[in-house]
Amino acid sequence: MEIVDRCYNSFMLYSRKGDKGTTTTFGCDQRISKSSAIAEALGVLDEINSFLGLCKVHEKAVSYKLSAFSFSEIIHQVQQNLFVIQAEVAGAQKSTEESKIKEIEKMIDAIEKELPPIKTFFISGGTELSALFDIARTIARKAERRVVEVEEEGKVKIGSNSLSYLNRLSSLLYALARLTNHKSGINEESPSYK
Repeated sequence: MEIVDRCYNSFMLYSRKGDKGTTTTFGCDQRISKSSAIAEALGVLDEINSFLGLCKVHEKAVSYKLSAFSFSEIIHQVQQNLFVIQAEVAGAQKSTEESKIKEIEKMIDAIEKELPPIKTFFISGGTELSALFDIARTIARKAERRVVEVEEEGKVKIGSNSLSYLNRLSSLLYALARLTNHKSGINEESPSYK
């Protein structure tokens, strides 16, 4: 949680201040429980950002593109945007710009044009990268739920653009999983519900 430790003069790998189960957020004026909604949201945002790093590394082996951008470049931009949301949840005067939502929507729209119409759910898998994107999608949904919880708790004001961005993120990751299989020539399997 890099943003949480910004109050120190320099970044340290450990401070011993959290040994009793508390941490600080932006501003460093009071300690909060590591089990609080804010700490949980920050942790899950860190989790999705880190997992996207794994997706990015795996994608570089296949080098897929969407329009002029590689999947790796798309993922990297998402990671940058997640740091803004993380800072906002931590109480910094940061917020997601509406243009970031428009960017992610354009990517989803471009992917939809390359795919056959989606009429059902699909069983995850096909390729390793597709499966990783599906896992990332579920973590992104968890992050969205945790950030919504922080907003509902009312201790930190979360902007509507950040909430919209997180909602679109899981759609983007679902679309990237589908497109990865499509570009790999994989026919996806629908659940049988039997």
